[in-house]
Amino acid sequence: MENTRQSSPRKQFRISPKLILGIIGVLVLIALVMSSFFVVDQTEQAVVLRLGKYNRTVGPGLQTKLPFGIDVNYNVPTQIVQNMTFGYRSNSQLGTNPLINAAEYPRESVMLTGDLNIIDVEWIVQYKIENPSAWLFNVQDRDTTIRDISQSVMNQLVGDLPILSVMTSERTRIEVEAQDAMQKIFDSYNLGIKVVTIKLQNIVPPVGTVQDAFEDVNKAIQDMNRLINEGKESYNRAIPSAQGEANRLIQVAQGYAAERVNQATGDVARFNSVREAYEQSKDITGIRLYIETMEEIINGQGDSGAMLLIDKNLENFLPIGSVDKLMGGAK
Repeated sequence: MENTRQSSPRKQFRISPKLILGIIGVLVLIALVMSSFFVVDQTEQAVVLRLGKYNRTVGPGLQTKLPFGIDVNYNVPTQIVQNMTFGYRSNSQLGTNPLINAAEYPRESVMLTGDLNIIDVEWIVQYKIENPSAWLFNVQDRDTTIRDISQSVMNQLVGDLPILSVMTSERTRIEVEAQDAMQKIFDSYNLGIKVVTIKLQNIVPPVGTVQDAFEDVNKAIQDMNRLINEGKESYNRAIPSAQGEANRLIQVAQGYAAERVNQATGDVARFNSVREAYEQSKDITGIRLYIETMEEIINGQGDSGAMLLIDKNLENFLPIGSVDKLMGGAK
């Protein structure tokens, strides 16, 4: 029995060449599929290189390419506005970029003004990538290029103006001219970006006596603007009232003038009618006018009480108690 067991051949596990070829085929198929497709986000465009040479630029969605590294894609965020700060850094920028030296970046915002004063100007450059292939391949160190050009343009603009203008009235003009100048230089470099906006942040003189003096100037300017606004408010409150009063007086005067004109016109018409009647019958009209005049005089005196009639020779007088008695005695 032992001889029989020892002489029996041992079974050995052998891998079939077909199995090896099948496994290799599956791996090649997986690699083929994995390297033939790529995804481009909605905010991106992808630049495709074929054997290291630019081939095409494709938009968002599921895209295809030649496998096994023949085609290589680089996704570029073309719809995102990117920020670059000067003179300060946010905590996120300091955490994501270890090359930033926190002790050196404030120096980029210190510059000389046109009246030989030193000023600290902080600003932000916002831009978008318009041409992905130009952005990837035309300039080697893109961030450094943008930073150097921005500093150069800002130093030139600030150096042409006095310090007070930079801090107050010329901020908007500096932003507009800086955006135009930077865009022209970026286009000449074919950098493939568009400057969206330039925003000036803190603009302050150096710390010390100069800064205290400029703070006093700013407070004085603020007080001046406040007093001007208060004066305009008083003006806007007083002028309408005065105009209303003036219009009321003008209307009263116009009404009085119209009344006087109408009265004078009526008096003229009455006088003309009396004159015509007088010319036709002078005696009768004269007596009637005399009587009417006397009635007006007597009625005007009689309203105040008793009156005295004195004769022309001043020899005697007649006490009369009332107009009614006088008129009755006359009858």
